[in-house]
Amino acid sequence: MADRRKFVKLSFLTSAALFAGKKVFAATPNLDPGPFPDIKDQPIVISTWDFGKAANAEAWKTLEKGGRALDAVEAGVKIPEADPTNQSVGLGGRPDRDGRVTLDACIMDENSKCGSVACMEHIVHAISVARLVMEKTPHVMLVGDGALQFALEQGFKKENLLTPKSENEWKDWLKTNKYKPVKNIENMLPGGEHNHDTIGMVAMDSKGQMSGACTTSGMAYKMHGRVGDSPIIGAGLYVDNEIGAATSTGVGEEVIRIVGSHLVVELMRQGHSPEDACKAAVMRIVARNPDAAKDLQVGFLALNKKGEYGAYALQKGFSYSVKSGTTEEVFHSKYYYQ
Repeated sequence: MADRRKFVKLSFLTSAALFAGKKVFAATPNLDPGPFPDIKDQPIVISTWDFGKAANAEAWKTLEKGGRALDAVEAGVKIPEADPTNQSVGLGGRPDRDGRVTLDACIMDENSKCGSVACMEHIVHAISVARLVMEKTPHVMLVGDGALQFALEQGFKKENLLTPKSENEWKDWLKTNKYKPVKNIENMLPGGEHNHDTIGMVAMDSKGQMSGACTTSGMAYKMHGRVGDSPIIGAGLYVDNEIGAATSTGVGEEVIRIVGSHLVVELMRQGHSPEDACKAAVMRIVARNPDAAKDLQVGFLALNKKGEYGAYALQKGFSYSVKSGTTEEVFHSKYYYQ
């Protein structure tokens, strides 16, 4: 028993020393934040980007009636999924370099149940397929043709997701065939168009239960088969009903490398506020490869069990939307590179 205590103590001290060496924390974390007796605002839903405002409004229809957070986040993100003018989510999403629109999505509930689809074609509401993976299969993730097969078996209809606008832009891109994710907001494409704006959403309902959803068509003109962080539990989305939830947006490869959303939730477990936890995750990316980070955008968004929320990004331009009984607003997050 004494040896075990020494091992646990040494492990803790070693971890703390590593964090301190990276200067990730401003202070020694509180490892036992205790219960959350005072909920600031409940129910509440938050989501990435300004188009999250419309998604939040849809989610709120469920939350204000006392509905479950899981139902709310699914309904909410279905709004941008069905919007052909949003070229980074669902219908109308920009294709990969082969001209194929592939969708990624995941969902997670208050009981740590989760479902995911990746590189799925022809189905508008990837988030709903992800939920059925969670509820009707023994698996967490289905991909590619397997995900499509499952969706069709569940009654979803096969549709062409490539709109004329996205198709024409892809054909223009083929003339140069140049691919490089551009930093910031927006990862702007030539002509001022946005490259990649995943929607991630987390919510807490009137019973204090939390759920989250994340859905995207991924980076424009990616290699066929590329999957980012959005459908990966712990990277693009993570929910711990005792502590809080987090989601991410931006260049998914960088989020995967640090298991970003899970990291944010664990930092909140140690006593950090949502904003500070998001900032620490961003700083982990910077510390890992500062030269590369200067040319990328990643943003994190988090909600804790108190109803407190916050965000932080690598670059200027990341916005997030909040809806509760007292607030309906779009905020701009703080960022690292000035």
